[in-house]
Amino acid sequence: MSSPPLPLIRRVPPGVWTALAWCAGTAYSFLVLVRLPGESGAPHGFPVDLGLPLRSQWVFLIPAAALTAVGSRLLRRYALVAAVLLLAGSAAGAMALNSSEINLVQFLPVDVALCVIAAARPRRVSLAALVLAILTLVVFGVVRLLIGFRIGTSTELAVALTAVVAWFVGNSTRQSRRHAEQLGARAAAQAVSDERLRIARELHDMVAHSIGIVALQAGAAHRVFDTQPDRARAALRAVEAASRETLSGLRRMLGALRQAELDGQGAGGQDGRGQDGGGQGGAAAPLHPAPGLADVEQLAASTTAAGVRVEVSWLGDRRPLPAEVDLSAFRIIQESVTNVVRHARTGHCRVAVEQREDVLSIEVVDRGRGAGAGAGGYGLVGMRERVALLDGEFAAGPQPGGGFRVAVRLPVRAVVR
Repeated sequence: MSSPPLPLIRRVPPGVWTALAWCAGTAYSFLVLVRLPGESGAPHGFPVDLGLPLRSQWVFLIPAAALTAVGSRLLRRYALVAAVLLLAGSAAGAMALNSSEINLVQFLPVDVALCVIAAARPRRVSLAALVLAILTLVVFGVVRLLIGFRIGTSTELAVALTAVVAWFVGNSTRQSRRHAEQLGARAAAQAVSDERLRIARELHDMVAHSIGIVALQAGAAHRVFDTQPDRARAALRAVEAASRETLSGLRRMLGALRQAELDGQGAGGQDGRGQDGGGQGGAAAPLHPAPGLADVEQLAASTTAAGVRVEVSWLGDRRPLPAEVDLSAFRIIQESVTNVVRHARTGHCRVAVEQREDVLSIEVVDRGRGAGAGAGGYGLVGMRERVALLDGEFAAGPQPGGGFRVAVRLPVRAVVR
């Protein structure tokens, strides 16, 4: 998708705007010397009335045009030099018309330059340009007084005010841009932090459950290794299956992260070291769909096979859920069951899932006598974060009669088919 075109004021270089402002101001200055329809008497400030021969205007007008052109060309790279040249051009333009002051239309290119400099350059540079502009107005008036000419003091004050206003406009633009950049950088950093937390939760939930199953099965195999070799072999097969599943999940996650990094660098999915960008021999693991509530029965079966019976009950109508709700619900159940396996010291737990039109309720209860749901770990923190991201409700704590209970309510929005 192509990006929208920049506004005209940004597509045109700043020097072009200052040059156009000088041309418009000069044209207007000459226009007011002509008697237009409906006007009476000689125009105010007509040069012949003030004793200046008309051809003498070109002595100042040509240098004024040259100074303005060079200053406009240098505005982007040499701000202060450009400001000095534009100020000299404005003064020469006022002398070309034998004006008693540098009026607003002659000073317009300087105002444009001040706004551009204040918007794009450091404050010390833009303040120096503003001081130069005000000093030019003062020096122009003082020199005319010293040689016996009259000056337009009130006009000069008004022009100086326009210079200050132009600086404030440009400085406000620079501050707004810096503020937007800071907000963008802060938002990007927050997005990176959120993504890291999400990955950490996924890794914790996936690995913690598998390691819990492996520990149970390995312990069972150790206890019956000599007396019941068949059961020991079955437990070791379960250990192998859980380990392979965990490794496959880790490879998929790392492969997806690596692929996203390569896509961001425009390097495609290959890096010359195999299909999974750094795997140690073998193709990348297939990208299976993310787990959801449909996998809870399989989770219960594998946990039951490891020695902790998981009873699952379903209430309400089972309808499709939004992907983020479906994944979070499964991870919450998985982490709760993992905590039962690792900490509850019980052989049974109950999982209840109730799905209504606008809310999904989950409850995991055990009657164990262990240390609760892993005090000091990240399981409860991760579950709480998942629920908070979905604007749900989370409660977890020991039961009065013993055991531990995790209860979650997740709002469900309609799935777009």
